[in-house]
Amino acid sequence: MQTEMLEGGFADAPVGSAHAFRAAMQAMARPGRIEAISGGTGPAPLSEAAAALLLTLCDPETPVHLAGAHDRDDIRGWITFHTGAPLVGAGQAVFALGTWEALSPLDDFAIGTPEYPDRSATLIVEMAELTPCGATLRGPGIRETSALSLPEQMAFARNAALFPLGLDFFFTYGRSLAALPRTTKVS
Repeated sequence: MQTEMLEGGFADAPVGSAHAFRAAMQAMARPGRIEAISGGTGPAPLSEAAAALLLTLCDPETPVHLAGAHDRDDIRGWITFHTGAPLVGAGQAVFALGTWEALSPLDDFAIGTPEYPDRSATLIVEMAELTPCGATLRGPGIRETSALSLPEQMAFARNAALFPLGLDFFFTYGRSLAALPRTTKVS
């Protein structure tokens, strides 16, 4: 077994995962707000923020899909060792990880059903940068408007129109995290 797979978990798992979970929930509750998240490190090109999310949100009952450059043996082994999460195709994923280009088109991911809208995928999008400027965001958790550097706008506008169905998104860069729930209107 490669030692890279064994490294990169939280130094103090209960405390590290609690801090990461709080950052993830704060980001989801306040779309467009950039939160600091750290504590987990995985094989490149996995950002520290994405690693912390995977360590916190994934377990043996949480199927994960890896796309593009993130679909590598060392990342697969790291996720399996640290979380036990099964690695699956896009259609079966609860969480999917990759760059925007690698995750597109979004049509392969589950958007839930009218009876169970919560049975949708959450995409963890690795970004080249994450800044509080760009697309204008409106909706629950946002006082008037917020702004976030999104990879595009039309896909998020189409996603919001599906509500209560749709995808939820985390955006990661380095130790930074932002979120965009399906309830957020993007313009």
